Amino acid sequence: MKYKITRKLVLYFTSVILLFSLVVGGAFLLLFTRHTEEIYRADMQERAEAIAAGVADYLEDGSPALDEVALTANGTMNGNAIGKQTGNNALFAQGGATGTTGRNNVNGYNAYITAIQDIAMGEVWIVDQSAETISVGTGKKEITYAELPSAALALVDEVFEGKVAFSEGFSPLLEDTSITVGAPVLSSEGEVIAAVLLHDYIANMRAAVRSGFSTLGISLALALIAAVGIAVLLAKRFIQPLKRMEETTQQLADNHYEAHTGIIQNDEMGSLAANIDILADKLAEAAQESAKLDKMRKDFITSISHELRTPVTVIRGSLEALNDHVIEDPAKIDEYHQQMLTESIHLERMINDLLELSRLQNPDYQMEMSSLNFVDVVENAIRSVRYIAREKGITLTFSKEPLSFMLMGDYTRLRQMLLAVMENAVKFSAEKSEIRVTLTSLGEGCRLAVTDNGPGIPEKDQPYIFEKFFKSNEESNKKGTGLGLAVAKQIADRHGIVLSVESASGVGSTFLFDLNQ
Repeated sequence: MKYKITRKLVLYFTSVILLFSLVVGGAFLLLFTRHTEEIYRADMQERAEAIAAGVADYLEDGSPALDEVALTANGTMNGNAIGKQTGNNALFAQGGATGTTGRNNVNGYNAYITAIQDIAMGEVWIVDQSAETISVGTGKKEITYAELPSAALALVDEVFEGKVAFSEGFSPLLEDTSITVGAPVLSSEGEVIAAVLLHDYIANMRAAVRSGFSTLGISLALALIAAVGIAVLLAKRFIQPLKRMEETTQQLADNHYEAHTGIIQNDEMGSLAANIDILADKLAEAAQESAKLDKMRKDFITSISHELRTPVTVIRGSLEALNDHVIEDPAKIDEYHQQMLTESIHLERMINDLLELSRLQNPDYQMEMSSLNFVDVVENAIRSVRYIAREKGITLTFSKEPLSFMLMGDYTRLRQMLLAVMENAVKFSAEKSEIRVTLTSLGEGCRLAVTDNGPGIPEKDQPYIFEKFFKSNEESNKKGTGLGLAVAKQIADRHGIVLSVESASGVGSTFLFDLNQ
């Protein structure tokens, strides 16, 4: 389990990081390229405008105009003529004039352009529309104005309208794909007297983009490696409590209910571990209860075997004596018959009590509940017990503070509960004694007390008197089944009645029934 979860967590974590890298890389590819291009264009525009301002100052300081430089270089026409002559348009890369003045003018101007070009870190052209001349730096191939592509002419026209424009239309005239920015050269009166064209190769911009991508790629690779390492560490830390819980559940499956996870975390994992620990405690309690029930079952079998053995043995012994004609005296035969009848009645009563107790202990057993007056149930039980008490000369008295107490209950079962306790009181009371039954209010409920003047119950026996087959060793109880009070306790519990006893040896016993509405 450990390695499977580790692999899955690493795979999931790495997949998320990889997907994130692809999304970020794609977004970076789009945004960084666009941003770099914007910065590149802005930088080129700034440089072109600065060059244009410098050229304007150069021309305003009395240096020869572009058409004059072109005329001097050509050596045959004046500036106006050049402006009208279309066949002599030329790009001057070096001073080629025949006259000394012309040579100086051209060489000086071209040197100025070359210097600007070096400073501008790009190729600079200066265009004079009126003379239709293009001046470039030293060492460049001459280009006539008419050789410009249509896209380039469109940019020149736009610049001479006083705008800053960009174009890639000059690429056919340059060594590689390039981007060109054109800026107008303005006179002191604000007129456009020339155009500055600054060329830069797109490869330079792409190199910057590639550099950014390389940095991003290295960063993402390092981040992915770190993420995988962190994922492995986190996965191991994550599965440690799982492994501990697996070991604990395995111990629980092997009946080692004392096992606990020992995990304390304020998260879902901690909650699961806490629930496993609670389950372990519950299983431990269930195991103890099961052991207790098993012991009770064994004790029950032992007790019932003992209780059944006596009447069965008596009945069998009597039948064998009668069958073998060992007893021939009619009086003795009648005595044996009476003994067998008595034992069979005792056996029947024991079996009935066992069946009754078994039904009451079954949670699916339904009692016939109805609204009734508990005082009526008590009076009915007292009337029935008086017939038994009269044989011993025992007086039953009943005092009641509430004349009625309504509750939901099973009339027959409540009467059976009271008869079991009252008959028990009569059984253990001395002849011509008194049994007091008292009903008093107790808050919102009431308390019924049945007090006798019998020998009492030793303190050590009191916790067990409501258990099955528990009997005192009194001579008066030798025919008891030990099930009457157990049945009474089950009926009381089913009705929410608290049945308890207060007793001491030699002073009698008081059975208490605490009821709530």
